[in-house]
Amino acid sequence: MKGILCSLGYLMAFAANAQQQAQPPKFTSAERQAVIDTLIAKVNRLYVYEDVAKKMTAVIRQHQQQHNYDTITNRAVFAKMLTADLHSINKDGHLGVDYTATPAGDEKPEAPSEEAANAFRKTWARSNFNFKKVEILEGNIGLLQVDTFFPSEWIKDLTQSSMTFLANADAIIIDVRKNHGFSDGGYLIASYFFSDPAHWSDGYDREAKTVRQTWTMPVVPGPKLADKDLYITVSKDCFSASEDFAYNLQALGRAKVIGEVTGGGAHPTKPYKIGTYFLAAIPFAYSVNPVTHTDWEGKGVQPDVHVPADQALLTAQIMAIQAVIKRHPTDKERITYLQKVIAEKEKQLAILKK
Repeated sequence: MKGILCSLGYLMAFAANAQQQAQPPKFTSAERQAVIDTLIAKVNRLYVYEDVAKKMTAVIRQHQQQHNYDTITNRAVFAKMLTADLHSINKDGHLGVDYTATPAGDEKPEAPSEEAANAFRKTWARSNFNFKKVEILEGNIGLLQVDTFFPSEWIKDLTQSSMTFLANADAIIIDVRKNHGFSDGGYLIASYFFSDPAHWSDGYDREAKTVRQTWTMPVVPGPKLADKDLYITVSKDCFSASEDFAYNLQALGRAKVIGEVTGGGAHPTKPYKIGTYFLAAIPFAYSVNPVTHTDWEGKGVQPDVHVPADQALLTAQIMAIQAVIKRHPTDKERITYLQKVIAEKEKQLAILKK
């Protein structure tokens, strides 16, 4: 997970610097040749699946030999074409070539300076690290909407306060429909919903030739919510770390997932220099869930209840309230109130379905 964070951090640093650079020199055939050769070598050596890597690079080499790249004089266009040609064999959403007007330094770009990292953190702190909502819905159902998963260390205080606020809810909905991933904050949030450490996943790293087990945290700041029913709302726009969050909680039997099939990006990725003005994002690892013995790459997370994204939250709220009623069959006054809430939410849902 931290590999994903570092990659995006590097790329953002280059993107920020790019705005300050002078116009790069003319794009030459020699530079084009060198970029192709370096890309092929690095994909073959690093990409998570060796057999797929060879198929992708064979296509790049074929296009080169057929002179399909010869007329390209724009580096950004060239980067997009290389990405498209890689994706013609394997639509790995984490894989691609990027052009940067900032000359790339070492083979692996350096991390942003501490000053730049702190500035980036402060910028997102002003947006509450994309914790968009924490509230109690009708029926005493807690809602937490998180649109980005930032590093756990950055959001631990915010997560603690959110979970403390939700601690008296009868069930929890975590809304990640607009969440494109980014880092390991979802892993921290998930740890609140297990009383004991749970085997989260195994990460297989081709470059390092290692296998790393990940377990949920035994201790978290503030109260655990391990006794709460948990629902996760998703959309087709969910990707990467937000999919990791939904997929593993679902597979471990801890949450119901409601919404649309997600984007299908499971591979941790790092950036590599492939030319003075080019970086390649190359997935180097894959994860395996201990229950499913696979991941969601190319398939997406399959919801327990398939509904359009705009209907997912109401659907989850109704499901949560229905479960509360089943747990309290003798509390007539409470049931009467909850049934009225369900009726109202079903009316709202019917309007969305029209």
